Amino acid sequence: MREYLKFYIDGQWVEPSEALKTLDIENPANEEIVGRIALGSAADVDKACKAAKKAFGPWSNTKPEERIKVLQRILMEYQKRFGDLAKAITEEMGAPMSLSQSAQVPVGMAHLMSAVEVLRNFKFREERGKTLIVKEPIGVCGLITPWNWPMNQLVCKVAPAIATGCTMVLKPSEVSPFSAHIFAEIMHAAGVPAGVFNLIHGDGPTVGAAISSHPEVSMVSFTGSTRAGIEVAKAAAPTVKRVAQELGGKSANVILDDEAFGAAVTRGVTAMMMNSGQSCNAPSRMLVPQARMEEAILITRKVVSAITVGDPIGNNQLGPVVNKTQFDQIQKLILAGLDEGATLVAGGTGRPDGLEKGYFVKPTVFANVTNDMIIAREEIFGPVLSIIGYSTVDEAIDIANDTPYGLSGFVQSADVEKARSIALRLRAGQITINGANPDFAAPFGGYKMSGNGREWGEFGFHEFLETKSILGYA
Repeated sequence: MREYLKFYIDGQWVEPSEALKTLDIENPANEEIVGRIALGSAADVDKACKAAKKAFGPWSNTKPEERIKVLQRILMEYQKRFGDLAKAITEEMGAPMSLSQSAQVPVGMAHLMSAVEVLRNFKFREERGKTLIVKEPIGVCGLITPWNWPMNQLVCKVAPAIATGCTMVLKPSEVSPFSAHIFAEIMHAAGVPAGVFNLIHGDGPTVGAAISSHPEVSMVSFTGSTRAGIEVAKAAAPTVKRVAQELGGKSANVILDDEAFGAAVTRGVTAMMMNSGQSCNAPSRMLVPQARMEEAILITRKVVSAITVGDPIGNNQLGPVVNKTQFDQIQKLILAGLDEGATLVAGGTGRPDGLEKGYFVKPTVFANVTNDMIIAREEIFGPVLSIIGYSTVDEAIDIANDTPYGLSGFVQSADVEKARSIALRLRAGQITINGANPDFAAPFGGYKMSGNGREWGEFGFHEFLETKSILGYA
């Protein structure tokens, strides 16, 4: 039973400022309470912001070489706690242990290593004629992170903030707080100067809103739902602070009519189901030639039938979704797909056979979906795939772009030149051709209601910097 009843502020673990309020944390695989956290208040946020403000002066004036050493120490301590982080992520949000060990925890290391490499060569000053262009740390940053990829979305904010000389106040998701708490212990063990990094547990309406509106916070970096992102932007508006957002998605996976079709469908289903479909960039709309719809159905049914669902500690490919709220919402949207007349290829409502407890969802696939159906418009955030038919490549591109979101897109074809031409026409922030591996130096972020700003690599640095021009410098 974990108890995290203190916050990390100004280099110390401190008691909440107000009367203790706690939240029980449930293991989604067995619905048992496995810990509790203290819930912060606006007073705690104020204390953390003041600590970050005090630390900003000296920290912002450190040299890149010093910040590289700090990032390297963080990486070293992170590696020491690899097993603790993997166990915490599996316990708090249900990711299979194999996924926690192979992806959930390693992506945090990748972002730290990427930040070190970028910082080695990053130009904070550049002369252009007689003018000096200076890139300076923006100030105190509020970081608000989600539960679905806890270390990915936490470290891809913390690492560039550290690298650019900013200080920060972090509010991790109250749904998955264990791994973030361990990360704060990592920061302390790495000797990050007091006040540079601060952590407060709490909910969005209280702690998230207080961070977003606090006058000492110069920018907010938020990852989460589009609905919550709008609230963050509203809270930030009166103080005219910068807001960087990575929000929802409904990504199209355009599969072309060629000899790679079977492998592409298989790859698309597998990618969709990873992390129980709880990824904002999941390829949730599979676009296939209408003439090959039946073939896609047969392949998809075979792939899904081989997916194992169950205890995330075991060798199962899919664990539960994160909590009852998510489970109920996914069930509601599966019912909407049935009501709208989509063809149920696999899965459906209820738990998989043999699972009496836990928020396990059947891997579900609908075919003959039209792009105006609810299941094609709304982000389901569960293991639910919609297959949509198209007649021409131009129609496929129109369908792919016909969404309020624009985070990611996918193109699969044996003809790489054709795939490249389609990728250039998709209105989304990151397009993947033929299942390419992640690139931690590539920018990640969305068009339209999928957000603004970019994270990862050099592009993530710019969100944490202000640009100053000094005329007549030379």
